[in-house]
Amino acid sequence: MKATSKRLLTALALATLTAGAWAQAQTASDVAPTTRSAEAPTSPSSSPDQQLRLDVEQLKQLVHQQQQHIDALEARRKGDPQPPAVVASAMPVVSAPAKTLDSSPAPHADGSQSQTAPRAQNVQAGSSDERIRNLERQIKGIGPISFSGDVRVRAEPFFGGPTDHSLERARARIRARFNAVADLGSQFRAGITLATGDVNDPVSTNANVTGFYTRKAIALDQAFVEFNPKDFKPLTLTGGKFRYPWFNTELTWDKDLNPEGAAESLGFKLDNPVLKRLAFVGFQLPFAEVAGTSPTDKRIAQQITYGGQVQTSWALGPRVTLSAYSGFYDFRGADAIALALSRASSKNPQTPLSGLLPLNSSSPVQNSLYTTTASTIITVNGTAYPTGVSSVTNAQFGSKFALFDNLARIDINTGHERLPLSFIGDYVQNTEACANVRNIVAVPANTTTQTFKQTLNAPCNSHQRRGYWAEGRIGRLQQKGDFQFGYARIFIEREAVLGNFNYSEIRQGTNVTEHRVDAYYQLDKSVQLGFTALVGRPLASTEPWLTRLQFDTIYIF
Repeated sequence: MKATSKRLLTALALATLTAGAWAQAQTASDVAPTTRSAEAPTSPSSSPDQQLRLDVEQLKQLVHQQQQHIDALEARRKGDPQPPAVVASAMPVVSAPAKTLDSSPAPHADGSQSQTAPRAQNVQAGSSDERIRNLERQIKGIGPISFSGDVRVRAEPFFGGPTDHSLERARARIRARFNAVADLGSQFRAGITLATGDVNDPVSTNANVTGFYTRKAIALDQAFVEFNPKDFKPLTLTGGKFRYPWFNTELTWDKDLNPEGAAESLGFKLDNPVLKRLAFVGFQLPFAEVAGTSPTDKRIAQQITYGGQVQTSWALGPRVTLSAYSGFYDFRGADAIALALSRASSKNPQTPLSGLLPLNSSSPVQNSLYTTTASTIITVNGTAYPTGVSSVTNAQFGSKFALFDNLARIDINTGHERLPLSFIGDYVQNTEACANVRNIVAVPANTTTQTFKQTLNAPCNSHQRRGYWAEGRIGRLQQKGDFQFGYARIFIEREAVLGNFNYSEIRQGTNVTEHRVDAYYQLDKSVQLGFTALVGRPLASTEPWLTRLQFDTIYIF
């Protein structure tokens, strides 16, 4: 992408110079004729790069010849005793090309301003080299910006699952992402990412190929500023909506989720034969605002995740590296997430977006969840009649979520450049499993216009609080012909993690056992072909395994 941008800027600069030089050459046409080099015919079979280089070379030759004529005109003018007024009056009126240099109108003899003719002397001002330098300064003023992105097309069939076949389907999905990152001097970096996907779904950038050919939504997926002080390089401060600054697997955080808030990283490379790196990461991630309902307290409270991670890297041998990570994620106010999920699932046609913005979930919530609904009734002659209209008034998790997450990664140099080997292990435990049961709000008393009901999807069991992830991977994806194979074993108990923010493509967020097999091939420098098989089912269940296959074609730029 950088090489293509450089070629486009070069072509733009030369085209601008050619336009200005052409205008000046018209002035010299009365003195010396302009000889234009013959244009070489373009072969239909030539590549775009070859054609671009040919065009650039022709433009260079043209500019060189025109500059020679301009120099000859300047030399002749200096030896000519003609008054300057005669030279100026002999200048033809130049229109569009000259306006790129100066669009100010030229004065008439009576002092009025022309609306079309620029000043002739400004057309002549400066040599071609000066114009090149001016253009370079303008380009540098934009800043060193890099662009990248990818487009993915996926076919995704489902087989098995519940005996009513409710999860079987065959769908197509697309994903598009575009990144722009700018280095703002020696200390700052800023970037944005645009991505497809449902704006109410934080864990997926996929768009289903459906909806009667309607346009697909594109939203702001990242927007961040990063500060790395030049006087203290180990420190990095990040704010906005950004990629994870801590290491994780999708046992706890989905790879498509970009958190929001602030993060701080402090990392040191160590001159030690074994311990090579030590780093500390902290983060504060607001996710919702909730207004109080008490008549005397309606303050808006921020629901937020606090967390941190210690990172180390160890050299266990000339070809073996161990990276170890220990982190903690404390979700303060997770009940706001429970309410948003419940309201999205209720699909109330009367007030579908009341209260908190609904969160989409690809599968029913698996964490223990208490949900209170209100049903509207009307009373006629003392007899109550239900209207069939209901709404979710409250929802709370049985657990709080304070996750202690420990990971290890081993990287092995096998001696074959294209066959690096890695193993990843992740163990998480929710230290606050079922700690929210005592805070469940009682069901309100029925009134003459509403009746209330509280339901529970599954009892909360504090022993179901652990999750495991074991993964092995071989190969790389860097050059044409590269390939990579991977296998992951996933086991998540019901209260182990917050089930709407972790891996969105397994059978369900928690209370699940899953196998994942994937294979990727680098078809070309910018094209990958991929295959993934996900096979899973609920824990302690005899339900048939749900098989989810993904066939991907990915273009990266």
